[in-house]
Amino acid sequence: MTCRLRAMAERDLEQVRNWRMQPDVARYMYTAPQISQQQQRMWFDRISRSDRDHVWIVELTDGNVPVGVLSLSDIDRDNSRCAWAYYLGSDLARGKSIGKLLECNVYDHVFLTMGLGRLWCEVLAFNDRVVKLHELFGSKVEGVLRQHVLKNGEPHDVVRMAILRAEWLERRDKLAYSPIEIEWTEA
Repeated sequence: MTCRLRAMAERDLEQVRNWRMQPDVARYMYTAPQISQQQQRMWFDRISRSDRDHVWIVELTDGNVPVGVLSLSDIDRDNSRCAWAYYLGSDLARGKSIGKLLECNVYDHVFLTMGLGRLWCEVLAFNDRVVKLHELFGSKVEGVLRQHVLKNGEPHDVVRMAILRAEWLERRDKLAYSPIEIEWTEA
């Protein structure tokens, strides 16, 4: 099974909001699980005007079925870096190696297409599966932000991770993965 990334559009707002409020998605996010339509609209308006953010819908190519969201944020060309995150909101995508496809293709996109030198992310420390996935493809733990996020009134640590372009270029040819379509218009 393969996927593609298409730019998020206004028609996706309600689907993305519903995914984001699912307990099995919300538990790994910094923000509260309840998002109003107005909050969702304000978020979309902000990212739509931003040249530092890009959000895609992850679609299964068999039927163009939307299954998740992937974003680049804090795109900083002066310092040659950006952050990234993704989640799969549909059970149709889970357990099908979509994470590997997204990981490898986003690294290619950030380092080869955009020409940046560093890609970083933050993961709630209890989400060890995602920390291990990022490590598998070359990201390194750079530190832990202690008690950085409150969830349900309880503090949680956050793992800060990153991969550098040179690290990815050294690793990428040793990995078997298929390229995916990424809808991209340079800002």
